[in-house]
Amino acid sequence: MKELLKANINREVLLMKRNSFVYIFKATQLTIMAIIAMTVFLRINMHHDSVTDGGIYMAWTYTLPSWLIKTPLSLLNVTIWVGITYYGIGFDPNVQRFFRQFLLLFLMNEASSGLFRFIAGLARHQVVSSTLGSFCILIFMLTGGFVLARENVKKWWIWGYWISPLMYAQNALSVNEFLGHSWNKTIPGFKEPLGNLVLKSRGVFPDTKWYWIGAGALLGYVLLFNILYTVCLTFLDPFDSNQPTVSEETLKIKQANLTGEVLEASSRGRVNNSTIASRDTEDGSNDESTSNHATVNSSPGKKGMVLPFVPLSITFDDIKYSVDMPQEIKAQGVAESRLELLKGISGSFRPGVLTALMGVSGAGKTTLMDVLAGRKTSGYIEGNITISGYPKKQETFARVSGYCEQNDIHSPNVTVYESLAFSSWLRLPANVDSSTRKMFIDEVMELVELSPLRDALVGLPGVSGLSTEQRKRLTIAVELVANPSIIFMDEPTSGLDARAAAIVMRAIRNTVDTGRTVVCTIHQPSIDIFESFDELFLMKRGGEEIYVGPLGRHSCELIRYFEAIEDVRKIKDGYNPSTWMLEVTSATQEQMTGINFSQVYKNSELYREEQKSNKGAKHTS
Repeated sequence: MKELLKANINREVLLMKRNSFVYIFKATQLTIMAIIAMTVFLRINMHHDSVTDGGIYMAWTYTLPSWLIKTPLSLLNVTIWVGITYYGIGFDPNVQRFFRQFLLLFLMNEASSGLFRFIAGLARHQVVSSTLGSFCILIFMLTGGFVLARENVKKWWIWGYWISPLMYAQNALSVNEFLGHSWNKTIPGFKEPLGNLVLKSRGVFPDTKWYWIGAGALLGYVLLFNILYTVCLTFLDPFDSNQPTVSEETLKIKQANLTGEVLEASSRGRVNNSTIASRDTEDGSNDESTSNHATVNSSPGKKGMVLPFVPLSITFDDIKYSVDMPQEIKAQGVAESRLELLKGISGSFRPGVLTALMGVSGAGKTTLMDVLAGRKTSGYIEGNITISGYPKKQETFARVSGYCEQNDIHSPNVTVYESLAFSSWLRLPANVDSSTRKMFIDEVMELVELSPLRDALVGLPGVSGLSTEQRKRLTIAVELVANPSIIFMDEPTSGLDARAAAIVMRAIRNTVDTGRTVVCTIHQPSIDIFESFDELFLMKRGGEEIYVGPLGRHSCELIRYFEAIEDVRKIKDGYNPSTWMLEVTSATQEQMTGINFSQVYKNSELYREEQKSNKGAKHTS
């Protein structure tokens, strides 16, 4: 037990060191606030059932360090505040009363910290804690004797006055000040000193003992709140599970696997693909390729939805993007005034075609996508961008396009349906009625396979609610409910394992099958994920395209193109084509072989065919 306590003390010290900036910032903030206040008168969840039930982790070994280790910080804050404001504001100059106020504010700080720790331990949920904490503040403020004097508090509320920590703090502070020498004066018509009259006017007892009553009460509250906090952590279980939400269909499959029950084809068809990979893993099978390939590509074609949209192509010609030359590079003797990130990129993305935008780090994948999506607000953009033959206007384009960022940022305290409903209310035209909007949201949830999670809370990443893969699909759905014709996705499979990435890719394929134009930047995909794309837009470092065209079955078109280039090594059997193409087109290989893959591409038949295709896409309406 001693070692456990020591470990928790060391843990708390380590956390405080790591968060030292926060504490320093808070102390600085308090210093500034104290100076401002003075001049007026101068003219900041652990799921632990398994360990608590077994008696391994005693709650007090956690709560005691979390209280005591922060006590010096409380002393520092009170020292800053009282040291700056006491004489600056003009409180009674008696040194004894200075230290008495210091003691009271320290106890008050400790009591309030203990109160909110207790509320957090009792509520066990962020939303509930915030609500309960705000309610307690309201009650204590109303019944603490400051807003309402004791005589003005209704009899049926007077109990709140006597249990409020603020009442004892205010009484003690008032007695400490107004019974001082500065207030020991009489005014004409009154026999009592001025300080006594002020205290009585606010219902405060004009007796020195009330200072010690207040200090003792605050000390009692400090102990009480921290003891109750320990009790809550010992006996109360968290509301939420720290596991991601599992869909109803997946649970049915798991139950069927245990019981040997045979599910109906309709039910099995919706979930068999999402469970193949997991069952192969459990069985120790190495045929992951087959299972994931089925997961990605076995989605039925989905055409026609409640809300119609116009399929649009986006064509770009000779796109150049540059920024002002960084000072660090200028210091190295570079004379140019601009740094060019994209060097004359041309291509097109068409409806119903899933395009992978790939390249090594620094190739400009995200830069190109941001330029096309209109998300670049700085720098210099040159070239032509057309939408189905019409010049691109960002105001109009924003209404027909969507952008799924790599970071899945969602409100944790709403459900999946509420997230989509909110997005649709903001982004769909005003003439779409409520019933149509709801039907469209349901269709989108079915499209990305979120219907079983309709009422699930989004939760916090890695803590509760949806898993990472489910959050990715929610991000896609949030954009889909705006009914865009063109969707850009920035690394939708980033951070996912093979099975989760396959599920996300299936949702993306379903989106493409509606006739939308979908472009994804992707990094180090597996073979099955890579071959689920229809076309590839490959860039090299420096912002130049080196392959724009179809992948073909088993990436045959891509492999045929690069293997036809002299001095490019052949791909090995079973090797990942995406890894191979990045290796053979790297800057190191270009230097070794003397091949400029950008020039090779622009002199190829593939480039000429792509240019013809781009011209055709420009006139597609």
